[in-house]
Parts: sequence; structure tokens; C-alpha cells
Amino acid sequence: MKTRILAITFLFLTQFNWAQSVFDKGNEHYRNGNYQEAIAAYESILKGKKESCDLYYNLANAYYKLDKVGPAIYYYEKALLISPNDKDIQNNLKFAKSKAIDDIKEIPKVGFEKFVQNITSSFHSDTWARIAVGFSILFLLFFVGYYFSETTLSKRIYFIGMFIVPFLLLLSVLAAWFEKNQDLNERPAIVFAESTSVLNEPRNNATEAFILHEGTKVFVLESLDQWKKIQLTDESEGWILSEAIKELK
Repeated sequence: MKTRILAITFLFLTQFNWAQSVFDKGNEHYRNGNYQEAIAAYESILKGKKESCDLYYNLANAYYKLDKVGPAIYYYEKALLISPNDKDIQNNLKFAKSKAIDDIKEIPKVGFEKFVQNITSSFHSDTWARIAVGFSILFLLFFVGYYFSETTLSKRIYFIGMFIVPFLLLLSVLAAWFEKNQDLNERPAIVFAESTSVLNEPRNNATEAFILHEGTKVFVLESLDQWKKIQLTDESEGWILSEAIKELK
């Protein structure tokens, strides 16, 4: 058993050292302005089933330097899936999107749905889960404080806290569930084709609904053979060839 564990550990360390070595080599190519060589190095790591926020971020930067808008936006978005609150990634993604041809408007949500989304979208589902854990610990502290408190005023404060904190705990759990559910149901994708037609039906001779260009973000609703039904942020829908887009998840 020990021999097997040591062998697995050695294999893991070897793979890690290889990936780090190739990553460092890719960074060196990038610093020297050899962006195509940097991309080749970074993508070889991805082929080895290794991924990280830094890897996607650097890969996106290299594509951005080569004015390849689609891949740049795609890998910035991949980096954001891992680190959704990273300001550098968010800023670079804005620069990349400014180079995209399509300017798709987003239809704002209204009413209660907008209210809920504004609150829950302020944090990632994992962050909401950590907040829930924090409230759980706070509740325990209030309980201990109430139990050992000797004055009437402090007992009253701890008692009130024991009623308020569970409510906040429930809200954070619901927010985490809502964000996680949104994340699981959404199938975002980036258009990689320089220009592609979106049709009203999933067949080659169908009428054209509109045209999309490289870098546009879409959401996949369903798949049928070599076609995917997509929706834009302005709620326009249509069918596009699967090879024209690349899904982020």
C-alpha cells in the first residue's frame, strides 16, 4: 500500500513540476513578445488536463495581443468562472469585449426577480456558502454568550441576536442555492467563427434570423444534431452550427 501511495505521489509531483515548467516557459515567451509560442505552451498544459485561473488569464492575454477577440474573451470568461471577483480579469475582459463587433443590448429584469438577482449576484455561490458558515458560528457565539452572561442587559442582547442571526443565515443559504442553481442551468458560450448566420430553424436552408461575429457571448438553450439553439442577452433566439461557438462549461 505504501509503495502504491508513494508512486501516486511521485506521479502527481512530476505532473505538477512539468506543468509549472511549461507555464514558466510560456510566460517567458509572452514577455519576449512571442505570443504564438506562449499560446502553444499554455494550451499544451490544458491538453494535459491541468487548469488554473492564472493559466486561463495568461492565455487570454496572449490571444488579446494577437487581436484574436473570440479566444481572448473565451479564456477571460473561463478565468472568471474560477475567480469571479478578480478585478484584473474583469477589466481585461471589458477591453476585449470593446473589440467585438456585435453590440448586444441586455434587457434588464424588473420587479421581484430583479430585486433578488441584484442581491444574490453580489457574491458567488461559494462566497454565500462561506457567509452562511460565518452566521452559523455567530449564532453559536450568541448562544454561548447568552448562557454565560450574568447581566440582564447582556442576556437580552444575546437573546435578540439569537433570533436575528438565524434569519440572516437562512437568507445566505437561499442566496447560495439561487446562485448555484443559476450557474448550473446556464450554458454560456462564445462565438469563435469570424462571422456566422443564426437561423430560425435547425436546417441549412432555413431563413436567416441575424448574423453574429467573433467574441459575442450567447447562451445555449438546447442541442439538436450539429445545431444549437441559442439566446442573446436581448432575448433574441435562433439556431447556430455547433462548430461556430465554444461553450464555457
